[in-house]
Parts: sequence; C-alpha cells; structure tokens
Amino acid sequence: MLLHIPSLFAADELLRIREALAQADWADGKVTAGHQSAKAKHNLQLPEAHPLAKEIGSALIERLWQTPQFMSAALPHKVFPPLINCYREGGNFGFHIDNALRQPKGSAERVRTDLSATLFLSDPDSYDGGELVIQDTYGTQQIKLAAGHMVLYPGTSLHKVNPVTRGERYAAFFWTQSLVREDSQRALLFEMDNAIQQLSADLPDHPSLLQLTGTYHNLLRRWAEV
Repeated sequence: MLLHIPSLFAADELLRIREALAQADWADGKVTAGHQSAKAKHNLQLPEAHPLAKEIGSALIERLWQTPQFMSAALPHKVFPPLINCYREGGNFGFHIDNALRQPKGSAERVRTDLSATLFLSDPDSYDGGELVIQDTYGTQQIKLAAGHMVLYPGTSLHKVNPVTRGERYAAFFWTQSLVREDSQRALLFEMDNAIQQLSADLPDHPSLLQLTGTYHNLLRRWAEV
C-alpha cells in the first residue's frame, strides 16, 4: 500500500525549516546506509544527534500522532526518529531495499522497518529531478510531492531517488514498525476502517456499524503483535 499524506507542515513553518537547513553543517549520507546501500547512496545528511534534526523529527512525530490517516494506515508500534537529508546537483540514491532492522543511536531498542516514509521539505519547482521511484506489486511510481506532504510505503519495496540536476532537495525520512507486520493485512484493516468512518458519517445509526467495528477489532486482535 502506497499512501499520500498531505499538509503536515504549513508554508511558514517549511520556510523556517529550509532557512535553518541552508545554514546547517551536513555529513556524508553514507553514515546511516547499510553495506550494499552505501555503494548507491550519494547525498548529504544531518547527523542523528544534530539539534535541528531532533527538532524537525520531534515536530513531525507529534503531527503524525495527530493524523488519523497515518494512525489508521500504519498502526504504529515503534517509530525510528526521523532523519534529514539533502540532495544537491548530481546527488542520487540508486535502487535499494532498506535494512530490515534499525537501531536509533544511543538506544538498545531496534525498530523493524515495516513501513518507509519520506516527507518532502522543498518546493518541487525549486529543484529538477529528485523523484522518489518506488517499485512494488502495484507497479512503478515516481513521486515528487509538494513541500509538507509525505508518502508512506512498504519497507520491502525496491526504491531509489533520481539524480537532482538543479537546486536542492530537502526531505525527512523514517521507518515505522507496525502492530501488524504484513502489508496486505494492514491494507485490509485500513480499507475497513475507512468504510466504518464513512458509514458512521453517512448512516450513524446503521445496525451494521456494530458488526463491522467488531470485525475490525477482532481482525486487529488476531494480527497485532505487541
């Protein structure tokens, strides 16, 4: 399941973020790549402990926890603290699959990367190239979203970032360990939850609502790992 989640940050917030990122001290992006991914990764990244990365990441997680679409689709159990990267002219990241497990710096706890996410921070007109290309069972998708918009997709997907040929592409990225490991099961629960919410809005007294809601929670009880 690939999901577009819009408008997590307002235009004035994004402007302040980009101004701060333009002044930041960047490190080589290979520092957080696995052995194979490092061969294909050519970008810059804020160190995990960088105060600006922590500030942006904390704000993003706070927004996500208040976003019903994310909560319903991801069913989050653990979230790897968001990282911030930058692609400048020539920067790219060849096809790869994200590591199955990630361990935040300074933490003993590991996160299984069931879901990957990219939050675009740059206006798409401010740079050329830089599309996120995702290959999975639903085909190949080229994604270049408006600033403040996020894409959520299975961590099992083969994906890449096309070379940036003009300007700078800033983005936040992170991984989520879901309560439900299987993407097909999460997709089914997401569709059912959407149907329940629509039925609740259109026919709040419909007797099927009780049965549908019960079925949703029984499936979640069967599939959830806590």
